[in-house]
Formats: sequence, C-alpha cells, structure tokens
Amino acid sequence: MSEIASIAAAIFKRATGKQRFLVAIAGPPGSGKSTLAASLHEVLPEGLSVVVPMDGFHFDDGVLEQRGLRQRKGAPETFDFAGFDNLLKRIRSGEPDIAIPVFDRSMELSRAGAAVIAPEVKFILVEGNYLLLDEKPWSGLGERFDFSIFVNVPRFELERRLLERWREHGRPDDEARAWVAGNDMPNVDRVLGSRREADLVI
Repeated sequence: MSEIASIAAAIFKRATGKQRFLVAIAGPPGSGKSTLAASLHEVLPEGLSVVVPMDGFHFDDGVLEQRGLRQRKGAPETFDFAGFDNLLKRIRSGEPDIAIPVFDRSMELSRAGAAVIAPEVKFILVEGNYLLLDEKPWSGLGERFDFSIFVNVPRFELERRLLERWREHGRPDDEARAWVAGNDMPNVDRVLGSRREADLVI
C-alpha cells in the first residue's frame, strides 16, 4: 500500500460514525501541503471529500498596503483568521452548501465562492501553513479538527522549492531571492519554530 493510500485508510477508519471529518494538513510554505491534499482527495471515495485551502483567506494586497504588511504577505497576521475560523465552525456544524474562497496565485488574489461544500461531503481536507501554529489566535484551531498531519521538509529544501516557485511565476532571479529571503523564509521559520503536535508527521 502506498503512503497516500495508507493515510487515506487511516482517515477513513477514524471517520467511522461521523457526519463530517475535518483533517488539518499543515506545514511551511513549499512543503507540499497542496499536493498531499490533492492526492488524498483522489483516493478517498469519489464525491465524499473536498479540499479547503486556508490561502483563500489572504487579505487583498490593497488591505495589506493600508496596514503596512505588504512585504509580509503570507505571515499569520495577513490572513482573515476570524473568517477562516467561522468557516471551520460552519463546516463542523454540518451546514449544507457552504461556499469557500480559493486563492488564485496567477492573479495573487482570492476568489470568493469559488467552490461549494455539498451536503454529502464527509472528508474536509483543510490545508494551510498555520493550522498547527502555537500562537494565539491560531492555537485555538485545534478543537476544529479531528485529525492533523504535519508535512515536515528540511529548511534548505524548502528554500530551493520556493525559489523555483517564484521563478516559474516569472520573477527575475534577484527579485525571487530577495522575496524568499525577506518574506518566505521568515514564514517558514515561524511554522517550524512554533507548532503544536500533529497526529501524523510525514
């Protein structure tokens, strides 16, 4: 059995008897959270799972400019935590047809109501950098999840991946390096340096 299939089997088993089962997939930027969430979505029963990205709650660049946070985009304080937490509460309550925002990296903005969680969806795969962050108010998210996964990748590999990501998005090499050093890696260090325990570390 593959690692993905094994994780999916563990999730399926733990979810027995539950109407909704929320899984936190956490890790630093560039760790592969989105890839893991998509892979689990593929192997869980068709029509019964959905991926909910935390990135849909990024504040718009205009808001970040007003707050002096444009150069810290992606840090915990640049997200609408209250909106995100409220979404998790609605999901856990079993509310049907919940619209979720999705962050479009090609446009660097969130699209509201870009996806909908249908009533029959049982497995909610929530992925984001700060789901296990041991800082208030993020530390209060623990009770929202039934199972948590932390994707652990060496720091040097994260830096390499992030540089490659920005180059692929068209940033010149010097600009990509400056952004990774001044923005992405501080976020990486925050995730790695202050996190709660996960049920599973991969």
